[in-house]
Amino acid sequence: MSREKTQAVLNQSVADLSKASALVHQVHWYLRGPGFMKLHPKMDDLMDELNAILDELSERLITIGGSPVSTLKEFDELSKVELEPATWGKKTEDRISEVVKAYKYLASAFQDGLDATDEEGDDVTNGMFSDAKGAVEKTIWMLESELGLAPGL
Repeated sequence: MSREKTQAVLNQSVADLSKASALVHQVHWYLRGPGFMKLHPKMDDLMDELNAILDELSERLITIGGSPVSTLKEFDELSKVELEPATWGKKTEDRISEVVKAYKYLASAFQDGLDATDEEGDDVTNGMFSDAKGAVEKTIWMLESELGLAPGL
């Protein structure tokens, strides 16, 4: 059974999750102002969750015969998550909005994973992408609620 598309979408996820984790880490470091005391530790939780998904998908890629990208250069070249050098002048709401944007992209990328794994009949990886998509969608809802936005994927 060919798993070429599944391997490709898993590697895309490896790069995207790595870069999304770096973005969340950046927000964690550069937060200032109202909400700091609750948002700073929340960013730790988000990094842990992203890294757990990253590890699971990377190990699945290896399990099915693939080779995960593993360098900062590869992450940057392959990922579609936007990450710019941080500055101190950005508002907390803008930082959280950047995280929401990255998470919405991840949800879309995980849907691509669902489509590829469905096409190639890989139920195990499909379940992993389904769980990952559910987790990031919940985080989108929570972060948008923090921003005063109504839920609406």
